[in-house]
Amino acid sequence: MTQEPHGGKYFPAPIGDDDRARVRASNADREEANAFLSAAMSVGALSPEEYTERAGTALAATTLAELDALCADLPMNRLGAAVAEGSLGPTRVSASGAAPVSRAVAIMSSSEISGGAVVGAELTAFTVMGGVEIDLREVEFTAPVLTISCRAIMGGIRIVVPSDITVEVHGSGIMGGFSGKAAGPGRPGAPRVVIKGLALMGGVETQRAARGENTGPRRPN
Repeated sequence: MTQEPHGGKYFPAPIGDDDRARVRASNADREEANAFLSAAMSVGALSPEEYTERAGTALAATTLAELDALCADLPMNRLGAAVAEGSLGPTRVSASGAAPVSRAVAIMSSSEISGGAVVGAELTAFTVMGGVEIDLREVEFTAPVLTISCRAIMGGIRIVVPSDITVEVHGSGIMGGFSGKAAGPGRPGAPRVVIKGLALMGGVETQRAARGENTGPRRPN
């Protein structure tokens, strides 16, 4: 079997290895593969659209060989530095001591997360016939990756992200919309926001905006 360097972490191998086709990928393997895909986007080897498609496939990969196929054409000799720059530190405690916000729920109403709110590694946004606004431009990030799990049922979720962070969008819409237009790389060392979930007869929209920029009217209550 092909040996993996870097202390057992996933590293792409040439395709066609039957042994790797029989080894199931772990969550850590999928995260490592995504780090290479993200780095490829940051150096221009993948377009944001190609990255979004491959990253979504990586999330569903079941074997190491499937991950290898996604990375087979990447310029691995040029990605080491970009992967290192994108590796952030561990989760830390908020400077204010406040607990991270973990949920935004709006059932025939509205809910908002913005300002100096503290966010951790996970955030759930759920709405039924209502609206959720999440503005991350001034929040305090305490984890290197923030995953926002969205469920919009006959309602809307709008997520505003700073223009300098990395954004991944992996959601889908059923008789609704789940926009991935804001997906793309950020500056080295910036937090990464992963947006996933489902819009059922509703919508999830993500937009990039500079801090202080007017993002338009808020969703009605």
